[in-house]
Amino acid sequence: MNKKLIEVALPLEAINKESAHEKSVPRRGHPATMHLWWARRPLAASRAVLFASLVDDPSSQPERFPTEEEQDTERQRLFDLIERLARWENSDDLATLAEARRAIAAATDGELPPVVDPFAGGGSIPLEARRLGLSGFASDLNPVAALISAAMLNYGPRFAHCPPVNAGTGPEQIQGTADWRGTAGLAADVRYYGELVRRAADLRVGSLYPEIDLPTEYGGRRTTVTAWLWARTIECSNPACRAELPLLRSFSISTKKGKEARVEPVLDRTTKTVAFELHRDAETPEDATKVGRGANFRCLFCGETSDAEYVKTQGMEKGYGQRLLGIIGEGKGRRRVYIAATEEHEQTALAAKATWLPDTPLPDKALGFRIQPYGFRQHSDLFNSRQLAALTAFSDLIREQISGIRDAALERGLPDDNIALEDGGEGARAYAETVGIFLAFALSKLADWCNTFCTFISSEQQVGHLFTEQKISMVWDYCETNPLSNSVGNFLNHVEWVSATVERLPTGPSTDVRQLDARRISTSAPSNCLVATDPPYYGNIGYADLSDVFYAWLRPTLSGTLPDLFSTVLTPKQQELIAAPHLFDGDEERAKRHFEEGIGDVFAQLRDLQHPGYPLTVVYGFRQSESSRDNGSGESIVASTGWETLLSALIKAGLEITGTWPVRSERGARSRALNSNALASSVVLVCRSRLGDAPLATRKDFVQALRSELPEALRKLQHGNIAPVDLAQASIGPGMSVFSRYGRVVEADGTPMPVRSALGLINKALDELLSEQEGDFDTETRWAVSWYEQFGLDDGPFGSAETLSKAKNTALNGLVSAGIVSSRGGKVRLLDRDELLKTWDPSTDTRLTVWEIVQHLVRILAVSGEVEAARIVRTVGGLADVARELAYRLYLVCERKGWSKEAAAYNGLVVAWPELARLASQPTTTTGPTQEQLKV
Repeated sequence: MNKKLIEVALPLEAINKESAHEKSVPRRGHPATMHLWWARRPLAASRAVLFASLVDDPSSQPERFPTEEEQDTERQRLFDLIERLARWENSDDLATLAEARRAIAAATDGELPPVVDPFAGGGSIPLEARRLGLSGFASDLNPVAALISAAMLNYGPRFAHCPPVNAGTGPEQIQGTADWRGTAGLAADVRYYGELVRRAADLRVGSLYPEIDLPTEYGGRRTTVTAWLWARTIECSNPACRAELPLLRSFSISTKKGKEARVEPVLDRTTKTVAFELHRDAETPEDATKVGRGANFRCLFCGETSDAEYVKTQGMEKGYGQRLLGIIGEGKGRRRVYIAATEEHEQTALAAKATWLPDTPLPDKALGFRIQPYGFRQHSDLFNSRQLAALTAFSDLIREQISGIRDAALERGLPDDNIALEDGGEGARAYAETVGIFLAFALSKLADWCNTFCTFISSEQQVGHLFTEQKISMVWDYCETNPLSNSVGNFLNHVEWVSATVERLPTGPSTDVRQLDARRISTSAPSNCLVATDPPYYGNIGYADLSDVFYAWLRPTLSGTLPDLFSTVLTPKQQELIAAPHLFDGDEERAKRHFEEGIGDVFAQLRDLQHPGYPLTVVYGFRQSESSRDNGSGESIVASTGWETLLSALIKAGLEITGTWPVRSERGARSRALNSNALASSVVLVCRSRLGDAPLATRKDFVQALRSELPEALRKLQHGNIAPVDLAQASIGPGMSVFSRYGRVVEADGTPMPVRSALGLINKALDELLSEQEGDFDTETRWAVSWYEQFGLDDGPFGSAETLSKAKNTALNGLVSAGIVSSRGGKVRLLDRDELLKTWDPSTDTRLTVWEIVQHLVRILAVSGEVEAARIVRTVGGLADVARELAYRLYLVCERKGWSKEAAAYNGLVVAWPELARLASQPTTTTGPTQEQLKV
């Protein structure tokens, strides 16, 4: 059986670079911008994994590549192709794709296996399979996910090379003189009919979005309002007061330099109501009504604080009022202008009425939902009355538009063939419904930007949409955008993003897309396939409950188009393969068992479907550690429930892990990653069916194999610049590769070793390896690491410092001379990096330590940026790699101690390392010591 490239080597740095680049900013035409889905895999990584799963590693073809040199040359050729293939800019480059398809055809003797993904989600894997010329089967239990995949893989490509049907495109283009390659014609119709819907919406609800007069200094003309800023209100809890209490985080509207604006409350003591004056100045306003952490708010009239329980009770029993804080108008050059709130604008919004409501219930409890205790009971509660009026109008208009598109298609002579979204429809109707689906995506995206949980980020003058994270948390003051304006998040803006994706949809072999419970995969998916999948992340994301926010708008809009897909009131919950205790009366063990048994059942079926000549790949990313007792030793171990359940399922399904690769899957700038240690990478597990005669191993055998094989794996991970935040989970792969190759690992008492114990031993071995790397550190740094583990940056006894210095073969006065320690009054402490000498120069430091190199790099990176930090890397030469090892070590210390801010600093340094190394390697004209002068 030939080893595939993915089982031997990958150009990991290039893949990770392109994956991070792809997710760094929204890209026109990227599928992720067509519709949101959570934890979507980068297309670059999906393409690379599929390609490397099919193409042989050169070492498997000794007849063609008999020497290691020839194998390395061929492997580098494949690496070069993968690097080009991974670039987003090459995703529709015909020459690159053709080269990749030829390589795949040669490796498979032209018998291309279909690609099967039973957890398709946002559709990254099946979409990239099609781009590589592979047919496939994609399914997902969630109807929103199934619709996203079907739209990209089925509905859109069915009308490839068709000209648009709208009369506004121009007769010469309709008749074929224009180049309507791929799905460009369909994209043109999405734009055209999206504009018609927008115009009709203006007639239907435009009066709800009045213009406003600009202030005199801005010209005084009438202008479009781009957004309104609101605060929720309750009645003060003081029985003697009962005044209106705005729930407001800050009186600042904009804190961006040169564009400052704030509001000042104006109290009407007769009516006990609050209005707001607007001031465009840089004064620092007083604290707003929010008091400390939690939902506690201070009354502006009596000063009494209403606590969280009262605020929640008010929301549950009476709901929240709304008070307009200010208005954002469109100034010259579309510049934002802050304008005082007016009663006319406030009353216009509050008086709006929707023709119907998405009155489906919110879950009582769910992963990622934190708003139910505040009185939010159904999906319509997420929107104010004007937003509901607009969203329902858009939904009604899209439904109405579908019949007009069908008439245009018939008039233009679209063949009345068997093309249909569901059985029984003719081609013209199917085309109209396809355009309607993509317009419904624009509406669904609008719901993400047009609700009362969108915040206004005052420092950036930007609106944040609802799902900046995979949860819904309480928001007190919010920003209401104008869906009919040119502002960010307006309807036509979403139409443009959707149509740009439609325009770039790949065409090729067919993909069968189903809404299907993954546990029924063997009844529908083809055999002898290539399985590549990204299963749910245990209990991290409540996909179904979150996607109901979209489903609540998609179902009324498209139930006539796709009655089978939208046959349920809400998305399926009980069958969803996640560990959600709220679905099992709060029983975490039942939730865990549901996930493990379900995933195990799925992978047992996938193992039987998988072509024996190819590896099965699983992408997984999970971070959750708990301590428990290890059955074999009685010691406390650190393990991960999410990893434990997935790996247990894989092993029980008879699969062996033959390779693991950490792939950069999240962008560092995303909301959850800022100032946190959120997971940045996922691990690609490469699996084969385990041999029936796999050997038995003892606990001792397993530990010895770990100690033998994990050091090289750790070296490769660090060389590949795996982020410290991801190192522990990435090390699970090579560790479990050892564990899963055995038929069984037994404890000293003869009982089978559970996966949890194996994970604990892997984590323990990783700790030992990182500690052993301290041998590369100078004696002062070894002292500093040990002291840091015990005291952090706090004072410690002089006696303890002196004892430790003897153990580390250094002297306390030498540590003071090195400039890293303060010793006075019988107390010793490490200097904070902000206390270190700002004029420090490593080229003149006579007692240079790795500890201070790391601390200065963290400080300089934060204060002066990558160029200055790279100068230090260049100057210290070979010590730079040792400094990076220390950053890994210190991250681990901080994480175990719960020092999240410090951990994030060391994690950030390692993540930035490739760019620092690149900048450091560039030629410099400055004089001074060379790298060789400081190299060790």
